[in-house]
Amino acid sequence: MVLTQKEATLIKDLKGQEKLCIDKYTKHAECAADPQLKQLFTRIADVERGHLNTLNQIEQGSAPAVGGQSKTQIPTFTAYHSAETPEKQQDCYLCTDLLTTEKHASGLYNTCVFEFGQTELRQVLGHIQTEEQEHGDMIYKYMKANNMYS
Repeated sequence: MVLTQKEATLIKDLKGQEKLCIDKYTKHAECAADPQLKQLFTRIADVERGHLNTLNQIEQGSAPAVGGQSKTQIPTFTAYHSAETPEKQQDCYLCTDLLTTEKHASGLYNTCVFEFGQTELRQVLGHIQTEEQEHGDMIYKYMKANNMYS
């Protein structure tokens, strides 16, 4: 499979976005106070590494198979502080930053789905976009459980 110049440029942009996501999730997991949040960020960083691997395969001329159609299991979160502690405020900041990042990533994938000519690649990119939306959903649910999102 040969990518057009535009598709190759978009893959490069997506790879940059995925590298940023991996870096942010890894660093934010180290900074998070709540063990639930550390685990969530670490889990999502692993998925983002899979996205980067998929994009590398596309760049090298492969059309990776789309993963199963089952949705990601979204964990149930429990509130860890009812008071506004500095740790909770820091965790809220980390979540807000990553939720914004996921919104951007999802939008970038949405554009790419429409720009790629091969159906197989549109399906792969659409699948990744769905996973990015699921990441945002998990962060939102964590924030909601901890009264961080209004």
